Amino acid sequence: MKKSAIVLALVTLLAPASARADWLFTPNIGFTFGGDAADREHLTYGASIGWMGGGIFGFEADLHYTPEFFEPHDSDIDFIDDSNVLTFMGNAIIGIPIGGQHGGGFRPFGIAGVGLIQGELRSVEEALDIDNNEFGFNLGVGAMGFFNDHVGFRGDLRYVRSFTEFDLDIEDVEDIEALRDIGAGDFDFWRASIGVTLRW
Repeated sequence: MKKSAIVLALVTLLAPASARADWLFTPNIGFTFGGDAADREHLTYGASIGWMGGGIFGFEADLHYTPEFFEPHDSDIDFIDDSNVLTFMGNAIIGIPIGGQHGGGFRPFGIAGVGLIQGELRSVEEALDIDNNEFGFNLGVGAMGFFNDHVGFRGDLRYVRSFTEFDLDIEDVEDIEALRDIGAGDFDFWRASIGVTLRW
């Protein structure tokens, strides 16, 4: 009986720790580029909150805001007074927790999801006043690294695109072709971001 108790205790000590589910919160900052992001990078910032199960699957809600999205970097005539793009996505995550979910560790991941893309544009003297909402999707890859049980970092790269054409609903504009570069066709861009991740 005594020998059985010793064996049971050794098995308990040597067995790997059971996997746990984690909640993750990541405020982040980055930039958008390519596609309809005009001709330059644009500062973007936001946050995500997610849940990773004991295995490799999880999900998150991600909100990002990009001011001055449609404003070109170098133009002799700038008729845009204010513009921005807001994205809100619900995503599925697949990531492998290398080193486990306790203490330091590393988790590369892939991400995909759908949600809302909202664009706004105001021209000088309010000649144009445009609000647009479209459903879209994002696909990406990234990695999380943790220093301890609760604090780490995260970086990711995503491709964002609307499912349909961005309908700017423009009327009485003489040169429609001059507006093609601000998203009148299929709307897409890339986003790179980095942030601090809190885990509990």
